[in-house]
Amino acid sequence: MVARLAGRHAHPGQARPRATIRYRQKMHERTVRATISTGTIEGFTRDRVHRWRAIPYAQPPVGRRRFRAPLPAEPWRGVRYCHSVGNCAPQDPKYTLLGVGKRQQMSEDCLTLNVVAPEKPADGPLPVMFFIHGGGYAFGSSATPIYDGAAMARRGCVYVSVNYRLGPLGCMDFSSLSTPENPIDSNLFLRDLVMALRWVRDNIAVFGGDPDNVTIFGESAGAHAVATLLAVPQAKGLFHQAISQSPASGMVRSHEAAAVFAEHFVEFLGARPQDGAAALMAARPAELGDALEHLIRRGMTHMPGAFPVGPSYGTDYLPVEPVAAMAEGSAHRVPLIVGNNLEEGRLFSRFLPLLPMSEPMIETLLADSDAERRDRITAAYPGYPSSSACMQLGGDFAFGTATWQISEAHSRHAPTYVYRYDYAPRTLKWTGLGATHATELLAVFDTYRTRFGALLTAAADRRSAIKVSADVQRRWRAFSRTGTPGDAWAPYSADQRVVRVFDRKPRIEHDPDAHRRQAWEGFTLSAR
Repeated sequence: MVARLAGRHAHPGQARPRATIRYRQKMHERTVRATISTGTIEGFTRDRVHRWRAIPYAQPPVGRRRFRAPLPAEPWRGVRYCHSVGNCAPQDPKYTLLGVGKRQQMSEDCLTLNVVAPEKPADGPLPVMFFIHGGGYAFGSSATPIYDGAAMARRGCVYVSVNYRLGPLGCMDFSSLSTPENPIDSNLFLRDLVMALRWVRDNIAVFGGDPDNVTIFGESAGAHAVATLLAVPQAKGLFHQAISQSPASGMVRSHEAAAVFAEHFVEFLGARPQDGAAALMAARPAELGDALEHLIRRGMTHMPGAFPVGPSYGTDYLPVEPVAAMAEGSAHRVPLIVGNNLEEGRLFSRFLPLLPMSEPMIETLLADSDAERRDRITAAYPGYPSSSACMQLGGDFAFGTATWQISEAHSRHAPTYVYRYDYAPRTLKWTGLGATHATELLAVFDTYRTRFGALLTAAADRRSAIKVSADVQRRWRAFSRTGTPGDAWAPYSADQRVVRVFDRKPRIEHDPDAHRRQAWEGFTLSAR
């Protein structure tokens, strides 16, 4: 059986993909082949979707290519087998778990992506959903089981999930240490993501996707990357809608502040700044990871909430701070969904002590603010400095402020839709997590219909969980097709501030957290 798909989106100067997908039986397994611009790839068909895993979109950034901008993947001869997950970016091994007793291999050779497409050919090109995983710019992988994307593809899209360089190897700006012998580029992970989006533009029609209708979406650091891509000039025209789920604050810094972080980082490697580039090139990934951990610990003591990983602005690749670019209208004016969860901080109070969620850390966080602003912020959290007030304050600092700032800025120039995710089954409430950070992913990726989801809804919440999931998915799907998330959800504006609340009883509220939003207005985190 051969399915032929339109290959009409080849761009000048680039090889035209052979728009052909072939299916065949091999050893009792149904395989599927596609010919893209760099060669033929073989994946497999299961559960009514085709899957191709670990497709290279760039050359391996290894050896002398470490800390350099990515180059397009080189063509290969024969068939490249894309049945298994590839390498994830180097990170703490505890974050590489894929299942019971199974961990993903790590390597600097990690610039790959995965494609999931419906088995049944569509009548026309399908919208493309391009997912960017989170993990604080320090850990994570597109192979994490919840990001499978099959449920999304079955409902009518081509789903792409991408790996990008993490931590010191991709998400720190060491370009201030660059030398002629060891040149270093800035914002490597952003360059990776743009390269992956170019791959989508040039190849996704082979899989039935529409390169003229791409929605980028991500969660946490992935959501922050989505928001940042809005301000990257090189990303213009590569995506047409954006969804930012719980974008983080404190993860972007000026090029000058990044240079300070870079000097401190190489000190932890035992090198002087003038020898920093050579030390970075010589260090093993584990050594770089250890130095980052020391730098983060230092930041938690001296400047809570300011992370050394993430994009830097004031560079050729990211000229303007992303929210400022949105506010002035120089960001890409595409429709945007942005929001956060009701109890973002609870996850971090239990498992990831990375946020300022205690009185000493909060007082350090606010130390550079004048007394009036400090009092205004703490007064917005009744009972401060109780543990519950500190948890809410820390969660708002890390995620609420980003949602509020992005909403206010982007809505001046482009349609912006804001949500708050309040739903939590009773099992999550009993564990003390509630509607915490990342729980909306369970709805987005239809996890409540899986065996794991059945465990989470053991207390007779399955019906409500599936109902909320269907609502979220329907709106994400509508947004990917049309740029609007369906009925009864008006765009955000400064006079209305419409927020859709996802819960057992979905509703529209106007500026539901106004007192907290207003308390944080004008707050900035300054490096010192």
